[in-house]
Amino acid sequence: MLQIPTQAQLAAHLSSPYFQKLSATVDAMGLEAYIVGGYVRDFILGRPSKDVDVVVVGSGIEVAQAFCKQLGKGAHCSVFRNFGTAQVKWRHWTTIAGKRVHQEEEIEFVGARKESYSHDSRKPIVENGTLDDDQRRRDFTINALAVCLNQERLGELVDPFGGLRDLEDGIIATPLDPDITFSDDPLRMMRCIRFATQLNFQIEEETFEALSRNKERIKIISAERVIDELNKIILAEHPSKGFIELHRCGLLEIILPELAALDIVEERNGRKHKNNFYHTLEVLENLVERQSLAEENRLSKIAQLQTSLPNSETEKTKSDSDDENGVSLCAAPTKDEILFHRWAALLHDIGKPKSKRWDNKIGWTFHNHNYLGMRMVKPLFRRLKLPLDERMKYVEKLVDLHMRPINIADDEVTDSAVRRLLFDAGNDIDDLMMLCEADITSKNERRKQNFYANYKLVRQKLVDIEEKDRIRNFQPPVDGTEIMQLFDLKPCQEIGALKSALKDAILDGEVPNEHDAALDFILKRAAKMGLSPMKRM
Repeated sequence: MLQIPTQAQLAAHLSSPYFQKLSATVDAMGLEAYIVGGYVRDFILGRPSKDVDVVVVGSGIEVAQAFCKQLGKGAHCSVFRNFGTAQVKWRHWTTIAGKRVHQEEEIEFVGARKESYSHDSRKPIVENGTLDDDQRRRDFTINALAVCLNQERLGELVDPFGGLRDLEDGIIATPLDPDITFSDDPLRMMRCIRFATQLNFQIEEETFEALSRNKERIKIISAERVIDELNKIILAEHPSKGFIELHRCGLLEIILPELAALDIVEERNGRKHKNNFYHTLEVLENLVERQSLAEENRLSKIAQLQTSLPNSETEKTKSDSDDENGVSLCAAPTKDEILFHRWAALLHDIGKPKSKRWDNKIGWTFHNHNYLGMRMVKPLFRRLKLPLDERMKYVEKLVDLHMRPINIADDEVTDSAVRRLLFDAGNDIDDLMMLCEADITSKNERRKQNFYANYKLVRQKLVDIEEKDRIRNFQPPVDGTEIMQLFDLKPCQEIGALKSALKDAILDGEVPNEHDAALDFILKRAAKMGLSPMKRM
C-alpha cells in the first residue's frame, strides 16, 4: 500500500539547507515556486531521484540567478534564454558511508508557461502562464504533481488531475485529452511506455487507445529522441513489458520493424515453429536476470576478499580474480556495457524471418540466421542513430557467434572448436556465454538441464584452453613482419597464406602457441611453397 506523505512530511523533506535557501530566495522576491514532476513522483514512490525541477510563477531565470548568489562559492548558473530556463549546479562536501566526498547537485528552473502546438512540429508556442497552465501542459498526471516551496505553504501538494490516485493505482494517464497530448508532442507516446515499464504501471485504457490512434505521429520525432527513450526501456528491470506495449499499440512496427517481424508462427503439415518475438523477450529477461546475478556474485566475492585478506593483498586479488563463470571481480560493467549486451539479446534472432525455410524431412529451419542477423545490425543502428563504433561491432559479434557455443555443446567439445571460439570472441567470450545461456528457453525441463550441463562443460573447456594456449585476443607468435624479413619478401599472397596456415595450425592444436614452434612450422610450410629463408650473415 502506497503511503502518501502529509504536508508536514513533505515540508520536513524540504528542510535541507539548499531547499531552505531556495525557499527564502523566492519569498524575498515575492514569487510563488514549486517543485514539480519526477522528483515529487519519485519521492512519493520511495525511488531515488536527483532531478529537481522548479516552476516559478514569474521568471525562473531571475530566481535561478538569485539562488546561485545565495549559494555562493562553488555554485554556477547556466541560462538558456531561448528556452526560458536556467540550471544551477554546485559542489559541496558530504559524508557517504563514513567518507567525506565531493558531491554535485543541480536544480532546473523554468517560469510557469502554457503551450500550443502546430500539427507538423513538436516545438511549442510558449507563453507565460499560471501554475495551473503549467500543470496542464505536463505529459502524465503522475508528473503533474507540484509541492510548494514558499514558507507559508511549504510542503503543500497541488494535484489538480488525480496524480496521487494514479500513483496509488499504478496507472499512467494524461492530464487532458490523450489524443491532444500525444498529437502535440508524439515523443510522449514513448515516454508513456517508458514510464509504464520503469514503474511497472498499467497504461489507462483511453490513454492506450490514443497511442494506437496517434502512432504515425512518431515519424516527426528525431531518431535521437526516440532511441533515448527506447534505451531507457531496455535498461528497465523488466524491459519486455515495454516491448509488448510498443508492439500492442503499433509503435514497434514503425520504430523497430525487424523485431516486430518476429511475431509470426507458421504451420505446415501440422508442424509449427516457435514465436520468435516472445522467445526474444524471454531471452532478454533471462539476460537481465543473469546480469543482476553476476553483479551480486561480483560484489559478494569482493566482500569476501576484503574480509579475508590484508588491505595490501585485497586490491591485487580483486584485479587478478575471476569466478568460476568468468565474472570479473574488479570493475562493475558500465551502463553502456549493460545496454549493448541487452541490444545483442534483442537482435540475436532478427535474421530468422529471412532465413526461414521448410524442409519436408525436418520441418522449419533457420540456417545461417545468425550471419543474416549480424548483417542487419549496422543498417538498423544507422537508422536509429545508435553508435556505429565498437559498441555496434560488439553487438554484431554476439549476434553472429550466438549459435557457436550450442553447436559445440551439441557435439563433442573438442579443443579445436573451443580454441576457435576463444579466438573469434576474444574478450567478449564471457558476455557471449551469458547470452547463449539466456537463449535456453525450452519448456522441456530435462532438455533445458542438458543444455546447461553442456554449457558448463564448454565454460570449463574455455578456462582450461585459455590457461594452456592463451588464445583469447590471440596474436601469432610469428607475425607478418618477421616472415617478410625471414624470406626477404614484400607484402604478397604468400605472406597471407603462411600467416593463415599458422593461425589454423595453432587453433587446431597442431602447433603450440610459442615462437620457436611457430617459426619451425613456418619454415616447413614455406619450403613446400618453394620459399627459402635468407641466409643470415
